[in-house]
Amino acid sequence: MPLVRLMQSTFEIAIVISAPILAAAMIVSVLISLGQVMTSMQEMTVSTVPRLAAVAAFAVFLTPWMMHRLVTFTTQLFGDFHSYIR
Repeated sequence: MPLVRLMQSTFEIAIVISAPILAAAMIVSVLISLGQVMTSMQEMTVSTVPRLAAVAAFAVFLTPWMMHRLVTFTTQLFGDFHSYIR
């Protein structure tokens, strides 16, 4: 049963850490798609470059928060490691 709890908490932290960056990419993609539909401009680089820039900006901006969450999770994992050894 501890293995199931470990996998569940690992998936939860992965979702929590990746959700803001994925949400930023999704929002930027929707806004760019709306702009492309309104202007009838269907260039691939117009949609790719701003999305990559938004993801990079969010990743840089959220790195301290993400590292804090990962360090907290790892510290908690190693602090409770004896229950997983059985």
